[in-house]
Amino acid sequence: MASIFDNSIEFLKGVGPQRAALFQKELKIFTYADLLQHYPFRYEDRTKFYTIKELSADSAYVQIVGKIVHTEILGSRFKKRLVAKFSDGKGSIDLIWFQGIQWILPNLRLDVEYIVFGKPNLFGKKLNIAHPEIEPLASFQEKGVSLQPIYPLSEKLRARSMDSKYISKIQRVLLNVVLPYVVENLPNPIIEKLKFLGKREAISEIHFPTDKNKLELAQRRLKWEELFYLQLRLLKLKLVRTQKFEGQLFDDTTLLKEFYSNHLPFTLTKAQKRVIREIYLDMKSGKQMNRLLQGDVGSGKTIVAFITMLLAIGGGRQGALLAPTVVLAQQHFHNLKKHADAMGISIRLLTGTTKKSVRLKLFDELQAGEIDILVGTHSLLTDEVKFKQLGLAVIDEQHRFGVAQRSVLWKKNDTTLPHILVMTATPIPRTLAMTLYGDLDISTIDELPKGRKSIITKHQFDSNRLIINGFIKSQIELGRQVYVVYPLIEESEKLDLKQVVDGYESLSRAFSEYAIGILHGKMNQKAKDYEMARFVKGETKIMVATTVIEVGVDVPNASVMIVESAERFGLSQLHQLRGRVGRSSEQSYCILISDYKLSAEARARIKTMVETTDGFEIAEMDLKLRGPGNLLGTQQSGLMDLMIADLAVDGKILQHARQTAIEMLEKDPELVLPENLPIKKHIESLRKSVGNWGRIS
Repeated sequence: MASIFDNSIEFLKGVGPQRAALFQKELKIFTYADLLQHYPFRYEDRTKFYTIKELSADSAYVQIVGKIVHTEILGSRFKKRLVAKFSDGKGSIDLIWFQGIQWILPNLRLDVEYIVFGKPNLFGKKLNIAHPEIEPLASFQEKGVSLQPIYPLSEKLRARSMDSKYISKIQRVLLNVVLPYVVENLPNPIIEKLKFLGKREAISEIHFPTDKNKLELAQRRLKWEELFYLQLRLLKLKLVRTQKFEGQLFDDTTLLKEFYSNHLPFTLTKAQKRVIREIYLDMKSGKQMNRLLQGDVGSGKTIVAFITMLLAIGGGRQGALLAPTVVLAQQHFHNLKKHADAMGISIRLLTGTTKKSVRLKLFDELQAGEIDILVGTHSLLTDEVKFKQLGLAVIDEQHRFGVAQRSVLWKKNDTTLPHILVMTATPIPRTLAMTLYGDLDISTIDELPKGRKSIITKHQFDSNRLIINGFIKSQIELGRQVYVVYPLIEESEKLDLKQVVDGYESLSRAFSEYAIGILHGKMNQKAKDYEMARFVKGETKIMVATTVIEVGVDVPNASVMIVESAERFGLSQLHQLRGRVGRSSEQSYCILISDYKLSAEARARIKTMVETTDGFEIAEMDLKLRGPGNLLGTQQSGLMDLMIADLAVDGKILQHARQTAIEMLEKDPELVLPENLPIKKHIESLRKSVGNWGRIS
């Protein structure tokens, strides 16, 4: 049944069809519910007043009270501006308008006391406030405004006078209409225990706070509620899956013991052993495993995947390893083939470049159960790939594959589902992991193999080119190899390609005695493979490339990563690139080269890279700088439509909300206890299409 919250905003007083169309296009606001949950992103404190003498160019937005003593129009045509001298009796400041002069000037009175709000700027040696908010003191006092909400907007809305003040005005109209229909959706015991505001009061206070304390209480309540419902949905999915889906039972460890005793080339780290134990317990539980394995670049995830496959093969089943690129699939295949051959295990590779004759033979062998492990790219997902009985599917670089692609692997068996292990070398902050993968169990390899030295990272400016070249030469003379990576941004592909080619030519001149390779996305696969093979063999000493090598071939002898225009890369991308070196016991280096002009964010990224090699620390900083929406380049439903919570700062709230949801589902999985009825009713009232259970409608 439709509720008042489903009404189109065009029917709200003060909106109408034209503004409604703009709201829909610019802010994705279609209904009363959407507008009600379009929360302010900050608040301006209108309780504090400054004297003009207290102001400086470093002041944030300030509020002053006084009178206009003089107005004049200066300049002409495009340089025309309105200047009003504003005095509070102890000092004066210029108020300046460059636009809308014909409307503003007639409304300015010399005998009226005004409230002025804006940001002081320094022009020459004088302070001014450009385009201030200005209103008579009498009307300001009448409204009794304290904390004024500032709403997210777009330039198009501002151009049509649909500014923050306008949104505040229609929010007041909306609250008068819908507030009586807002229903409590948290149980009383939770509200009392956590001292939460009621839902209606929280909604009212978030838009129009009575004071700072009430605002904090409203934010705390709404953030907790939103994250609680998000976790409840994910945990319910997990509960349904573990109850509903039976798993293949693998408890024969004969192959594992043989591998440990005779073929394991190194000692596993404690973290690797812990993760293998967690996976083993899943695979012998009789329930289908869905586990995320996260570990930094070079932490040894691939060997864990192989050991896990031995459990499936020991149980008479097959294993599959899915990689996002041909290069990565080939790397996994060559790395695993050494171990598989030593154990007498049949392993094959399938990619888009596999010849048809080889492909057809492979399909027959796979269906007959003659292939134990199949490594490949998206080609593994096609209908013609049929296993005799798939026991375990491992997906590498999980964020490159969607849920729909993962579910294709589930359907490869007619009866029981295969166990699923998804791996990522992109460290995911704890809060994001709980949200993106809250329906998966999570294992983490948080330790690098013994003997690995920490990569030394330095920041250099363009002007230090001779010093950098000298360092490259000294490393090559020690027998090492070097990567030089240039950015590749789709919008400026031609410029970027020119930069790579120019870089290759200047390095060829500077290092004429050495063979240099080049690798970029415009080359065909054969040329890429040829260049990479030369570098792997050590024939080329310097590899000039775009980010195609971000997830690429493991070259232990490459010990220097030079990143050109480092300010143009994201933090996790820089960390991935750095992970291409440091694959041996030799000391490795990463040099980040940038322009002198750096934005505050670029400076923070480079500083983080220089100060730490801990992938999880870097991921936390990346989350703070970029927010969850851009972190994995994904728009996962239920995460990216968060309306008030912020995963970068609300980690503690998230953990508490998740723990409450866990305890609730353990005690009452179907939410039938009387105390949980508000939650059950709330979930049932939502349309099935709504991914975020925290929504009002």
